[in-house]
Amino acid sequence: MRLRVVVLSTVGIVVLAFAGQVVLRGQPAPKIRILTEQEMLDMMQGSSIQASRSSNTAQMVQRVKDAIAGGSKFTMISLNDLPDAWTVAVPVAVGGGGAWEYVRERTQQQKLETIPDASVRAIQALSRHTGKKIDALIRFEGAAATLQTFQAASALNVPVVDACPVGRSVPELQMQLTFVDGLPLAPAAAVTRWGDVIILDKTVDGYRVEDLFRAAAVASGGGVSAVQNMMSGQDAKRTVINGAVSAAILYGKTLREARERGQDPVGALLKVSSGVKLFRGTVSKADHKGDRGFDWWDVELTGTNEYQGHKYRLYLKNENVGAWLDGQPDASAPDLICNLDPKTGDTIFGQGLGAYPMNADVVMIGIPNSPKWRTPKGLEVLGPRHFGFDFDYRTLDEIQRTRPRFGTH
Repeated sequence: MRLRVVVLSTVGIVVLAFAGQVVLRGQPAPKIRILTEQEMLDMMQGSSIQASRSSNTAQMVQRVKDAIAGGSKFTMISLNDLPDAWTVAVPVAVGGGGAWEYVRERTQQQKLETIPDASVRAIQALSRHTGKKIDALIRFEGAAATLQTFQAASALNVPVVDACPVGRSVPELQMQLTFVDGLPLAPAAAVTRWGDVIILDKTVDGYRVEDLFRAAAVASGGGVSAVQNMMSGQDAKRTVINGAVSAAILYGKTLREARERGQDPVGALLKVSSGVKLFRGTVSKADHKGDRGFDWWDVELTGTNEYQGHKYRLYLKNENVGAWLDGQPDASAPDLICNLDPKTGDTIFGQGLGAYPMNADVVMIGIPNSPKWRTPKGLEVLGPRHFGFDFDYRTLDEIQRTRPRFGTH
């Protein structure tokens, strides 16, 4: 890390610039560490699992390798070490299932050039609008959003906080603990793939941030890069989930080492994640539609192995948000419902957000999310009834005590 001393003679103050951050002399510099390539690769694997849907892990791994080969450095700061006075923000990619195809066709005819750094530009736009320097970033969710945050942080020479406001991936922007705890999502900024800049100075609430940025994504051929949740380090400490990025690294490392030892990777993951096996089967139905800025899936698995003769249904709004075993509720958001390759432990991958390839061999596992979600407000925002399901949230442990027994993993 670079360390330089700058003397401000007019006021007689010495400040230290440490890893791109300025701190007053006499105050300890925050502990920021450079992540190794292996940690980043493990993180991509683990963040795919945290996404609670299909994810292209191989593509993310290659992007990390290319970035490091090109000289990029990825840094992280623990939530406990985050200075209270720092300003942090949360980048997020907003999708657009059912995007306006005519926009794509017209922009292609216009030969509009796409930009490679929309997320960075959104962060810079929000900083200019508010007049505040953004000292660190917090990832919004798993999978590609995690990589996007680290790439933007690297470009801006700021660290990523080892935390998350969600604990999984979610389809809507207000589905985060910061909103549950009363912190505003706006002011916020978004940049389209062509460089249009959108500033939300003030909104009624977090639901309106979701509405407005989702509409922009649909009108922009399928997505925008946004940044929201400007907050102090002090506010972040009281609301987000501590250690979420380290958990992703642990999940990826666990799978990698289990494969290297010739052991069952899914079984190893269940141990470190406090997860439970839900089902194993082949994909016998995968109905999809893109509408209103989301990808909706109705999926059915036909049981194999000890689950022969049984059916498992999954409902997705971008992510797995509800699951039923033989018609009975078996898991729901806010907990993680993960679809994995039984041989590798990696998330399965198909074409389209959340896609389940037909006839794929899939093992479903559940991983408990943070207990912070189990408040009335948290379940109002991310519980099963928010998605229109006619049942109340129950923890994975509660459901496991009453569901049929299918043997051990």
